Amino acid sequence: MNISKVDLNLLVYLDVLLREGSVTRAANQLSITQPAMSNGLKRLRDLFKDPLLVRTSDGMTPTKRALELQPVIRDVLSKLEASIQPETDFVPETSKRTFRIMASDYAESTLLLEVIRQLAKVAPNITLDMITPSDVTFHDVEQGKVDMAINRFEELPLSFHQKVVWYDRFACVVSSSNPIVNDFTLQNYIDSKHIWVSKTGFGVGVGIDPNEVQKLGWVDAELTKIGQKRDIRVFTRHYHVALQLAKVQNLVATLPSKAAALYENDPNIVILDPPFDIPPIGLKMAWSALLHHDAGHIWLRRLITEVGDTLSAQ
Repeated sequence: MNISKVDLNLLVYLDVLLREGSVTRAANQLSITQPAMSNGLKRLRDLFKDPLLVRTSDGMTPTKRALELQPVIRDVLSKLEASIQPETDFVPETSKRTFRIMASDYAESTLLLEVIRQLAKVAPNITLDMITPSDVTFHDVEQGKVDMAINRFEELPLSFHQKVVWYDRFACVVSSSNPIVNDFTLQNYIDSKHIWVSKTGFGVGVGIDPNEVQKLGWVDAELTKIGQKRDIRVFTRHYHVALQLAKVQNLVATLPSKAAALYENDPNIVILDPPFDIPPIGLKMAWSALLHHDAGHIWLRRLITEVGDTLSAQ
């Protein structure tokens, strides 16, 4: 295929079609007619010798070839977009920009708390709009409507850029009056009542079934490997709630150590190492290719990375 004979507008069409999964929505996005977009899809199919998008019961579904092409085309277009944008400097000291960040309660309470302190010193007019995971979708981040997502992700779309901010081990938080403090064995851990706390990913959450161990996450997966199961009495998505409950009830909260450290100076709380092995978890930040070359976004990513490195070293 001679690239000089390819209408490069078709790559823009394909990029939007794969993001929207709909000829109508893609046409609206590009401000063209639906017949023009349908014709573009036909030409794309001829170009790549592949259907690219197939109508199924779930709507327009991308083929394997389309999924392979998507990150490549997105990368090419984002670099082209960046190269033709006028050069602009980002001055944090005077910027009045608002950054929208989707963050878990864990990331917000640990990492972003310190990021906000740093912003107050070096960029006092910047505003952070922090959004919960249930408020946004992958599509919102991919479209650049949300500047960044910070959470513990098991999977992310191939089109996203991502970076590990830190790895965190687990800790157990119990009330100082809990008898388990004096004999924190695996058997006493199993015999105790527990608080489950977690919320990962995007979209509206659903209720937890305590019997579906495979969906409960890292802690319960490791217990299953050694033939054990904990008795969970409370399910919450908020780390501060879990910490408060552990403080006033004879409940054990097993959670990332940086979240536990928020209460390390509280005399009514004791932080203990888990009596079994739990692999560390990675906190990641993820963002759209559309924002990858944005000067302000680059600056914010660098600041978050620096804060993460500092907190990890403590």
